[in-house]
Amino acid sequence: MAEKIGKQATIQDHAAFLRGGHDFQSDIQMIAGSGLITTILETVMLATNMRFAAVARVTEDRWVACRTVDEVNFGLAEGDEIEIQSTFCQSVRLTSQKVLFNDVATDEVYGNHPIAAKFGIVSYASIPIHRSDGSFFGTLCAIDTEPRDVKHPRAVAMLEMFADLIGQGLETAERLEAQEQLVANEREMARAQEEFVAVLGHDLRNPVAALYSGFRLLEREQLTSTAAEIVPMMRSTVYRMNELIDNMMIHAKARLGGGIRISRTADAPLAESITQIVEEVRAGSPDTEVHLDLSFEQPVYCDAPRVAQAVSNLLSNAVRHGAESKPVKVNGVIGRNGIEISVINQGESVPDELRKNLFDPFKRGTDTRGEGLGLGLYIASSIALAHGGQIDVSCSNGTTAFTFYAPLQKVAL
Repeated sequence: MAEKIGKQATIQDHAAFLRGGHDFQSDIQMIAGSGLITTILETVMLATNMRFAAVARVTEDRWVACRTVDEVNFGLAEGDEIEIQSTFCQSVRLTSQKVLFNDVATDEVYGNHPIAAKFGIVSYASIPIHRSDGSFFGTLCAIDTEPRDVKHPRAVAMLEMFADLIGQGLETAERLEAQEQLVANEREMARAQEEFVAVLGHDLRNPVAALYSGFRLLEREQLTSTAAEIVPMMRSTVYRMNELIDNMMIHAKARLGGGIRISRTADAPLAESITQIVEEVRAGSPDTEVHLDLSFEQPVYCDAPRVAQAVSNLLSNAVRHGAESKPVKVNGVIGRNGIEISVINQGESVPDELRKNLFDPFKRGTDTRGEGLGLGLYIASSIALAHGGQIDVSCSNGTTAFTFYAPLQKVAL
């Protein structure tokens, strides 16, 4: 009595594939998970009247089922393996020639073949599958325990076409898998970099704050004329370092946390927060005159520290890009459309070619005094967006104005 093919399974089987530990796990998953392969096998069975069809991975010493459709109950499923000597596929692999017979009892080449006799195979088809580079992958097989006309020219042409289609699909799937892996690796690397930046910024904050406080204390002491000139310059540099660290931290947290988060409060101390920022910029850039005019005549529901950070970035941008001898103005009002805070400087206008990318991260202007990361405007814009607003820029008659808009929000009850 003919044996079930599945009973000859050796080395590994369907259970190993289900556990995810099969030697050919990726090949099996690629084939078994393809709806196209299933459709091809079902079409082969429908067109040839064969009741078993499969795609197998074939190597020098292995035959592994990657996808099967079994109406004969051969007992083979994805991941099941049979001895390579128990198949016709070794010959297919070595010669790259198909094996076909309609009825093993009458076939001139395979008549009474021991493999067919052992498993009760009467009709059989095995077509080589090659990748587009010509390398051998495996076979497209169809089997039945009754005679079938698989050698009919139309059936042969269909089987060969499907084998070619599977080979092309393998190449596409493997390239896609490789690309997805590359993207996953790049994302993991980017996340590691963001975490590094966040940790670095956090660790730098305390020593920089200590330096800044130390310079402020020194300025209160009796200093030589040389020291009196050097200390403010050094304090200005430390202030700039602190500003860079703040931007690094905000950007890293936004990337790791999925965006800049805000925490609105009722009657937020917006005027006080902006005034403090302006005072810090004045202290950090003593050569630039900063005029402040705020008129918030009603309670504001916002995240005051975050809005102040946006203003700080806009103000630092104005100091770096504005004309050295001209003052910078900071005006804030509650207008018809909500909060409007403008930072205005005189100097060269923003070139048209820069405006479309002006608020992208790591973009810097070409005419800048001092060094920056190109994060200031991006973070300011992100803070405005988090408040449901935006930042607009306008240039006219040698004056550039960045205006922070945010709609008035109702206090959450």
